[in-house]
Formats: sequence, structure tokens, C-alpha cells
Amino acid sequence: MKRLLNVLGGVLLILVVTVVGVYVWASVKSSRTMARTIQTHTVDFPIPFPLPEEERVALGLTEAEALAVATERAVERARHLIDARYGCTECHGGNFSGGVMMDVAPVARLFGPNLTEGRGSRTLGFGPADWDRIVRHGVRADGHPAAMPSEDFQRMSDRELSDIVTYIRAQPAVDNEMPPVVLGPMGKVLLATGKLRLSADVIASHDVEHPSVPPPAEVSIEFGRHLAGVCTGCHGEDLAGGPIVGGDPNWPPARNLTPHDQGLGRWSYEQFVTAMREGRRADGTELREPMASVVPVGRRMTDVELEALWTYLRSLTPLPSRQ
Repeated sequence: MKRLLNVLGGVLLILVVTVVGVYVWASVKSSRTMARTIQTHTVDFPIPFPLPEEERVALGLTEAEALAVATERAVERARHLIDARYGCTECHGGNFSGGVMMDVAPVARLFGPNLTEGRGSRTLGFGPADWDRIVRHGVRADGHPAAMPSEDFQRMSDRELSDIVTYIRAQPAVDNEMPPVVLGPMGKVLLATGKLRLSADVIASHDVEHPSVPPPAEVSIEFGRHLAGVCTGCHGEDLAGGPIVGGDPNWPPARNLTPHDQGLGRWSYEQFVTAMREGRRADGTELREPMASVVPVGRRMTDVELEALWTYLRSLTPLPSRQ
């Protein structure tokens, strides 16, 4: 009996040493991963996008008046972009002073930073290049990778980003200090082993030019592809679905959006609209998180946007669902 207890004690000791060793290794490697400096291209674009000179002259506006009109138009465009496409308030809060991205202590505590010009702002003094780096590349102003889900915003045009920045700058300044990113034990192991990948690593290139303006808002594959950019973070670049890497462990796998029988192959457009606007699948069951949180966004999409998105999804190569 004593010998058995000694053996069990030895096994337990080995397990404890192994677990501690793995945790220390994961902590060191994840810290180094977050401390890297990532190089991106440097872009420039106006904030806001100005009126065409010929329009300014035709309207008889001074430069100051033209700027006011351009700002008003940018804010109006951005309101729809934020409400019906990019969902910025989901992470940064309704007044952009900060919000919760994930609060699962064993995995990570991620908070969307304060974007207003109040105390605790993370964007004070940001120029176009800074906004581009964090939004479309997942890289902070200091060059370190961020928790920003930037793979969703790769297809965002310069004008759309400019419009959103214009809108944010027009909001009241709010004093709010948000906590820093904290990885839990599971999060450190996932990051260290490559099971959790940062946007800066997912994005294939940080040198590819972004479109200056979005495609025309019409029912077309091109416009639908542009809209589907925000779907890739969960559904994958090929939109074949599968486990959501880095998401809440309680989330189910993302749905296959290709026209495969395992995906949306047997869905009708009407069923797709019902899912997007009412949160119900073709079989009548309700959507679960995180897709359930997308439904308010889907309700605000125009008929043209939904039809363009559906047109693009139907044009994809049918692929089996990823496991």
C-alpha cells in the first residue's frame, strides 16, 4: 500500500510539474507574441472626404461651408455603416467610450477601448495611418498586435473608415479608463500553441492597398463580396464555417455560408432574410450567439444590401463544412 501511494505521489508530482512547466512556457511565449513589433504600410486619406471641387463651385460654397457639408454627409453615411454593417458599438459601447468584447476569465478579458476624446481615450492624436493600422491591420500605434478583429475590416474602403472616424470625432468626449487586455491560462496556452491567432497574424499581407471608395450600392456580386468581409472573422475566409477560433468556448461552430448542402445550398432567399432580420433558421429554430447579436444589425440592412450579400454567397464555390 505504501509503495502504491509512493507511485501515485510520484505521478501526481510529475503532472503538477508538467502543468506548471506548460503554463510558464505558454506565459513566456504569449508575452513575446504580444510584445512583437509588426510593420504595416503607411496610408493617408482625408477626414472627412471632401466634396468634389466641381460640386463645391456649383453650389457656391466657401471652403468652410463645403467642409461642413462634407462632414454632415460623412456622419450620415457612417451612421448606417455602424448600425448596419460594421457593428462598432458591440465592442466599444453605444457612446464609443468602451465596452466588453469577452469576459471569460480562463480564456481572456478583452475590452473595447474608449475611442472618444475624453480621459482614457486610446485614439487621441490619431491620424489616418494610425486608424488604418488598428482597424484594418490589428496593429496598435506602438506597433504591437492588438485584440481588434481586423480581419473583418480588410475590405473596408478609405472613405468608409474616414466616415466612421468623422462620426466618432463628432461624439461627446467621455472620460472612461478601460482595463488592459488580460489573457487567462487557457488563452495563453491557445495563443502559444497557435490555436488562437491575432488578426495581425491572420491577415496575409500588411502592404496590400485598400480601395479608396466602396463599390456602388447595388445588387451585385462585387458589392456583396464587400459586405461579406465582416463575416470572415467567424465563418472563415472561404465562408465554409467551422469552429470560431478565439471565440467564447460556449459558441457553436460558425455556419457554412457556401451553397453546399451542408451550408445554405437548400435555403431560399426568403429564409436567409428571415435569419438575418428575425434570428430564425430555415428549420424555425432560433440563432445562437454570436449570430444572435448580428440580428439587430441585419434588421438595419437595406433590401439592396441583403440581396447583394445573398447574390455573392450564391456565387461561391460549394464547400463542405469545416470540422
